[in-house]
Amino acid sequence: MVAPVLWWVRNTLRLADNPPLVAALELANAAGVGVIPVFVWPTNSSDLWPRGAASRWWLHHSLGAFQQSLQAKGSTLIVRSAPTSQEALLALVAETGATHVVTDERLEPAIVTETTAIQEALKQAGASLHVVPNANHLLDVSAIKNLQGKAYQVFTPFYKNALTLPRAEVLAAPSAIPAPSAWPMSESVDALGLLPTISWDTTMGTTWTPGEQGSPQVLNQFLTGGLSKYLDQRDLPALDIGEGVSGLSPYLHFGEISPRQIADAVRHKVANEGRALNRSEEGYLRQLVWREFAHHLLVHFPTTPTQPLRPEFSAYPWADESLPETQEQLKRWQQGQTGYPLVDAGMRQLWATGWMHNRLRMVVGSFLVKHLRIHWLRGAEWFWDTLVDADLPNNTLGWQWIAGCGADAAPYFRVFNPITQSKKFDAQGDYIRRWVPELAGVSAQWIHCPWEAPPLELLKAKVTLGKTYPYPIVDHTTARDCALEGYEAVKRESASLKASAG
Repeated sequence: MVAPVLWWVRNTLRLADNPPLVAALELANAAGVGVIPVFVWPTNSSDLWPRGAASRWWLHHSLGAFQQSLQAKGSTLIVRSAPTSQEALLALVAETGATHVVTDERLEPAIVTETTAIQEALKQAGASLHVVPNANHLLDVSAIKNLQGKAYQVFTPFYKNALTLPRAEVLAAPSAIPAPSAWPMSESVDALGLLPTISWDTTMGTTWTPGEQGSPQVLNQFLTGGLSKYLDQRDLPALDIGEGVSGLSPYLHFGEISPRQIADAVRHKVANEGRALNRSEEGYLRQLVWREFAHHLLVHFPTTPTQPLRPEFSAYPWADESLPETQEQLKRWQQGQTGYPLVDAGMRQLWATGWMHNRLRMVVGSFLVKHLRIHWLRGAEWFWDTLVDADLPNNTLGWQWIAGCGADAAPYFRVFNPITQSKKFDAQGDYIRRWVPELAGVSAQWIHCPWEAPPLELLKAKVTLGKTYPYPIVDHTTARDCALEGYEAVKRESASLKASAG
C-alpha cells in the first residue's frame, strides 16, 4: 500500500468549508497519494464528559449521512473502535504506513490533553499529527485577548473586538477525494452501539434529520422565515424551529455546518436584497459570537465544567443531595413533574426531542438552581445526557450564567418567576398544551398557575391536582427568599476573598 494521508474526523462531519479536509487533500496531492477518512470511537474514554445518550443518537445518524457524502465523492469512512483513540490511530498508522494524520482542533480540556499525547505517540511511530485550528469557529478563540492581554470575561467587549477581526472565506467542498491504493478494514457504525437501548428516541427521529444534508434545509427555512423576526420571536417557545429560532445548534456542534457558512448565508441574503443588516439579523449573528465566547472561556478557564469561575460561589449552601427529599425534587424536575407548567413543558420537550428552546433553558435552569437550590452541575449533567446539541463550552457557560457564578453571569438576585415567564412568553398556553396535555383544557387565564384556578375551571378541564397534575413542589416566593438568603453567604465569601487579596 502506498502510504496515504489519514484524515481523522472528529467534529467536522461535513465536506463543505472543512479546513482539515483541505489540509489533508493538499498533503495527499503533493505526494500523489490517497486520503483515508477515519472515525474513531474510544470505548474506555477517560473524559469526564463522554458523549451523552442524545448526542450518541445524533452521532449514529450523522455518521451514516457522512458515509453517504463520502461515497458520492469516491471515498468511504473507516470506522474503528478501541479502548483509546491513540490505540486505534497507532494501529491504522501501522497498517497503512501513513506518515501524516490530519484532524480538527478540539478545545475541551480532556481532549486537548489526549490530543497532545496522541501527537507524541504518533511522532514516536514516525507519523505527524496536524491539528488544524478554527475548523468550527469564526475566530481564533484561543488567541483573542483583551487590552490587558488576558482572556475576556464579559461578552460585550469580546463581541466588539470580534467585529474588528478579519473573516475567513468559506471553502468549497472538493469535487472528489482521492482513494488510497487499498482500504483498511472498517467496522460498521451499528457495531459502535451508539443508539439508546430503550426506545425513547422515536420523537427525536421525527424532529431532526442529522447530517450535512439536513443542515441546508434547516438554514434555508430560517433564512426565509424566522430570521427577519428573530429578535421579536426568539423567546416564544410555541413557535416551531425555523420560525422563532434557527434550530442549527446540533448541526454546529457536530460540524455538519460551520458558523462561517451560516454567517455567509445571512450576509449573502442581505447583499442580494441590496440592503444593510437589520436588527434581527445582527442579533442572530451576535448569537454566533456568543458561541465563540463560550469556547473562548473554556480554553482560558478549563476547570469551569465542574468548578465555578467565581471562587466565592463555593460558599453557596446548596441542598443536601444525600437527602431523599432533594433526590425526589431532582427526579421530578428531570421528568417534568414540578407542578409549574412552563418548567414541566420545557423538560418534557427536552426528553422527547433532545432539544429545548433557549428561553426555557434559562427558566428550567433557574428553577433547579434557585427554587430547588440543587447544584448547577446536576443540571449540566442532565442536559449533557439529554441534549442532541450538548456542547461542553456552551453547556458550561449556560449553567454558570444561570447560577450567577460564571463569566457575564446573571445577577444573583435574578430569580426567574416561572409564572411570569409563562404569561409573558406563552400567553395563550399553546406551548404548555403541546407538552403538558393533561392541562390542555385549562383556559389561558389559569394554565400558567392551575393551583390558583377556581374548582369549576379545573373540573371542566378534567384536572385533579395531586392526581392528574401535581401541585407545585415549592412555593415561588418562599423559594426565592431562600435562594437570596443563600447568596448572602456568597457575598460574605466574596468580601473575605477581597480582604485576603488586599
